[in-house]
Parts: sequence; structure tokens; C-alpha cells
Amino acid sequence: MAAPTLLCDTKGMSRERWLEVRAHGPNGNIPIAFGGSDISVIFGVNPWKTPLELWLEKAGKPVPSDSGNKGQKKFGHLMEPVVAEMFGDETGFTVIEDTGLYQHSKYPFALANLDYRVQIPDGRTGVLECKTTSYRNAHEWDDDSIPLHYELQCRWYMAIMDVDFCYIVCLWGNNPESDMAIRLVERDLAMEEMIIAEVAKFIKNIRENRQPTMNGIPSELAIKACARILQKSDKNLPTIEFGPAQERSLRRIAALQKENAKLKELAEKNEKEAEALSVQIMEAMKEHEHGILNLSGEQFLVDFVPRITRRPDSARLKFEYPQIYANVLKVTVSRKLKVASKINIGTP
Repeated sequence: MAAPTLLCDTKGMSRERWLEVRAHGPNGNIPIAFGGSDISVIFGVNPWKTPLELWLEKAGKPVPSDSGNKGQKKFGHLMEPVVAEMFGDETGFTVIEDTGLYQHSKYPFALANLDYRVQIPDGRTGVLECKTTSYRNAHEWDDDSIPLHYELQCRWYMAIMDVDFCYIVCLWGNNPESDMAIRLVERDLAMEEMIIAEVAKFIKNIRENRQPTMNGIPSELAIKACARILQKSDKNLPTIEFGPAQERSLRRIAALQKENAKLKELAEKNEKEAEALSVQIMEAMKEHEHGILNLSGEQFLVDFVPRITRRPDSARLKFEYPQIYANVLKVTVSRKLKVASKINIGTP
């Protein structure tokens, strides 16, 4: 292995310029490039992005952006220096800011835009990757574990930088003793070869126009991606004919949607009955906010507490301030799959 090529310094770059540089290099001469966060997407283990979205992006085909976790991304970026400093205090290691964009010595498509580097007491230098998460995701770091999508990122950076180790630190609270995880990832050349081979295969599929499928992708993530990618439709296209390969799925979808419709009907019926019975209880409560019924071995607790909800009167806003209404109107496009079964009369 050889040292990587320093392509440029990204410090002070606008986000737009940084995205350009990350996609094709500072001179625009890298046809398809991959950064550390792309690797887990290729392997189908990224919690936020599917391989199809990445494929379309790298193939130069427009994909509507997902700004659902925009605030989370910004917070994570702002917290990087804090996490790096806490890591240095906790370990005593030397933390070195590194805003360079590096290119693998052998594979031009492999780029690394680091957070920091770290120097340990024996003089060796490795990569430092800083993360933040919420308390509800802290369990992902239990028992010295590392989320796989972050481990792949670390291994990608080690391969490019030609270093033997990467520290990854994640903070999810304000107490480093209990709310911070520090993990060491050591280099594995066999895994590196496998990762690079998979990325090369992904590039080959782009050039040969072979799109990845959603097989193996969590349904919630896949549906969100499909909603963005396939939000447009063409009314002039003919009805698509499905074959036996889709029969099982279509039958099951139709059955589930039919069952849900019945459950919704039952829930609405139950709600009406509950509302009718509630009237006498509300009359008995008068101005009281809480009530109780004590029985042998059972209690019924009743709450009748005012809840104030404030939201804009959209009808009034549209009538009195039409221009303001038009400016703040948020338009979303979605397509929902619905399957209904129909018995063909006269079919034997």
C-alpha cells in the first residue's frame, strides 16, 4: 500500500461546493466517487438510504432529497468538535483536525473526507470518527458493539489512509462517563478487499445500467425511498400486467387491506358507543378533572382534563391573507399502493 493523495482542503467550503467535490473530486475528473457514508448504503445496512437511491445519485439521475433528518445531521456536524475534545480528554491521545479530501493510491473512486486523526502514545496515527446519537439508540453501542454502518465507514477510511486503526466515539448525553462510547476498529485487509470489490461491482452495475432492487431492505425505509423516487406517474401509460411471480404478494396485500378496513369499521363503531356512554360520566364529573371507581380488586381511573390545542385557521388564513397562505403552503406528492380482489363472473 501507499500513502493517499491529498486532493484538496475542504475547510470553509460551502455545502454545495463540498457536495460537488465529494461527488467528482475538486477538478470534476472522477466519474464516480464514493465516500465513507456511501459504503453501508451499498451493503444495504444504512438506516437512512437505500442502494437504489445511491445508484440513481451516482448514475447522475435526479432523486428528490429527503430532508427528514436535516436537523439531526446539522446537530451532529456542530457537535463533532465537542465529541473530539471529549475523546481526547478521556483517552489522553492527541487529536488532530483534518479537513483534507483524500484519494486511495490505487482506486480513484475511493475518497475519504475525515473528521479528525488521532495519534497514540507509540507515535502511530490513525483515523478518528466522531458520532452523536439519541438515548433511544444508545443500546446499539452495548457490550462493546459498533453499528455495522459505522464500522464499514471506518474500514473504508483505513483502506484509503493506509493506517492500522480507527477510533470511533459516539456521544448521546452530557455525561461522558455514562453517555459516551469509544471503540477501536483494527484493520482487516481481507475485509477491505471484500468492501472494495463490492464497490467496484456497484460501479459496474451503474455503467451497465443494472439497478439494485429493494430486496432485503427494511420495508419502512424502502417505502419512503419508493415514495420519493416514484412520486411521478403517467396517466397515459397502459395498465401493467402482472404474472404468477407477483400473485402471492398481491393476494396477501389485498387480504390485509380488506382486514384493516373491517378493523377500522369496528373501531369507528366502538368509538361511537364509547362516546354515547361517556355523556353521563361527563355530566357527573361537572368541573372535576379526575374521578375513580373502586371495586374489589379493580379500579377505574377517569380523567376529564382540558387540553388546549393551537393551530392556524387555514380557511381564514386563505381568505384574509391569500398571498401569505400561498407562500407557506407545503405541497407533498405521494402514491399509495392499493390492491383489491375481484371475482371474474363466468370463470370456471
